Amino acid sequence: MSKLPDFEGLALLAKVAEERSFAGAARSLKLSVATVSRAITRLEDRLGGQVFNRTSRKVALTDFGRRLAERAARVLAEAEQAEAAARELSSLPRGTINLAVPMSFGLREIAPIVPAFLRQYPEISLNLHLSDATVDLIGQGFDAAIRIAALPDSSLVARRLRTMGRVIVAAPSYIKRYGAPQSPAELNAHHCLGYAYRARTSSWRFTHPDGREASVTPIGQLSVTNIDALLPTLLDGIGIAELPSFVADPHLGGGALKVLLPDWKLSGGGVYFITPAARTRPAKIEALSDFLADHLAQPRSS
Repeated sequence: MSKLPDFEGLALLAKVAEERSFAGAARSLKLSVATVSRAITRLEDRLGGQVFNRTSRKVALTDFGRRLAERAARVLAEAEQAEAAARELSSLPRGTINLAVPMSFGLREIAPIVPAFLRQYPEISLNLHLSDATVDLIGQGFDAAIRIAALPDSSLVARRLRTMGRVIVAAPSYIKRYGAPQSPAELNAHHCLGYAYRARTSSWRFTHPDGREASVTPIGQLSVTNIDALLPTLLDGIGIAELPSFVADPHLGGGALKVLLPDWKLSGGGVYFITPAARTRPAKIEALSDFLADHLAQPRSS
């Protein structure tokens, strides 16, 4: 015998007692009379007692059945209330969202728009997990994540929020001292700074308008797990680095960094809102997805 209670049998017992007939309970629940009858018989066999006295004209609860039916009715009511609450929760934007975001992007572009989101959705609580490491959404209990990548993972649902360019840059002082590489192959002779959590590969992959392709694995004195940690060394003229546009643009505008190899393009990517695959998503997740799509479609001004 299963250690779990026979919830179906108890629910049908409560319904038959309420309707005072097997046929009435079957009609109410859109089941066959045979299905209801089998469930009641199974419950009686499990509990070792008869819950109904059956005649050709009517059904009456036994004393044993009456006591059980009272409790079964409470169980059914609690279950119906739980389902109603769950449906309401899934249809209205409320509850807690656990969101994983790359740290630098989260600080620059997500944190500044959080107040507007919380004002718009006062019944949603947001837990922001800021880390450049790629999280396991299901295994680590996240509802959603922001990822900056060229995304191939078909086990997740991905909504593209915007494109994200990447550039190879160096400080003017580095270029003055070591010169500017004229092709990707020349990067092998330079001091290249590394980013440990670069999506999919540690190599820098380039394409040229004429169809040529090149790949370089950066070698240098520094590798980091957060892209902002490269900036002091990069700005001091010690190395060359690959930066996403949201990090590079403020420094390019003021001349603190210069783009190298402008004719060569790094493989493209985007900013994605990621959720586990599911037939339906709770309203709170849809609300966040739409909000981010509206607010992140364009880069924030520096």
